[in-house]
Amino acid sequence: MAMKIRLARGGSKKRPHYAIVAADSRMPRDGRFVEKLGTYAPMLPKDSEDRIRMDLDRVKHWLGQGAQPTDRVARMLENAGLIEKKVRANPTKGEPGKAAKDRAAKKAARDAAPAEEAAAE
Repeated sequence: MAMKIRLARGGSKKRPHYAIVAADSRMPRDGRFVEKLGTYAPMLPKDSEDRIRMDLDRVKHWLGQGAQPTDRVARMLENAGLIEKKVRANPTKGEPGKAAKDRAAKKAARDAAPAEEAAAE
């Protein structure tokens, strides 16, 4: 059985609340799980203690059993110090797209044209 440590969504519309669960990877996101390991409340401030709560002993147990955390849960575990931080290299993430680059070039050309006319006078 391939186990995952992942988030199961709860809460009402536009008010998310997640349970951190150990579940079989073949089960649906909000479906059957083996054990609830904690909670994640993204609506709370980032410095709040209640934003992320985990039973670290049980998380260590499941990691020892071979459970794989999802990307979001892995980041939470990295912050808790349970797993080592991965090097994430995405150098093009903050780069604007093609259309935005074209708009910026046109705007720069428009702004440069009046400056050239003023210099010529």
